[in-house]
Amino acid sequence: MKKIFLIPVVALALLLTSCSSVKVTSDQAKDADFSQYKTYSFLGWQKDSDQIMNGMDKKRMHDAFKKEFEARGLKYLAEGADMAVSLYLVVNKETSTTAYNNYYGGYGGRYSRYGYGWGGGSATTTYTESDYLKGTLVMDAFDEKSGKQLWQGIATGTVQENPQKREKSIPYGVSALMKEFPIAPAE
Repeated sequence: MKKIFLIPVVALALLLTSCSSVKVTSDQAKDADFSQYKTYSFLGWQKDSDQIMNGMDKKRMHDAFKKEFEARGLKYLAEGADMAVSLYLVVNKETSTTAYNNYYGGYGGRYSRYGYGWGGGSATTTYTESDYLKGTLVMDAFDEKSGKQLWQGIATGTVQENPQKREKSIPYGVSALMKEFPIAPAE
């Protein structure tokens, strides 16, 4: 009976640790009054950073942001909005290195009152390198009238190469980024 209970606990722990792969930082203008913003427009992607995404991933990204803004009571307007939002995406190839050491000690090999003893033991260290893609998404929010930057959020995480996994990871990354946004979701 205890084994049956242990499996869901382990699965939950693995799920929570796998979801913590997005690192988010943010900054905002201290004098910004976010309560005055009721609408937003999308300025587009900065410096053609959308060229590294396919059409389906762009749609996933836009849909995720739309859902997050709507949850905060902000309405999308193509023109004449209170706040303008721009996105910037960078993807870099990274290398991860791991090492495994199978050291096992033999007998002896320790200090005694007569000095260092004799003994044996051996070790083999194996190194493994893995390449992966690291993505950084930057969202900037500006006051539409003055052009003043109000907020910037940066989310960094591993890019899923499997399209089915990206279908879940993109909304998760956008949600993690928007948790830092000054306007909280309506309850």
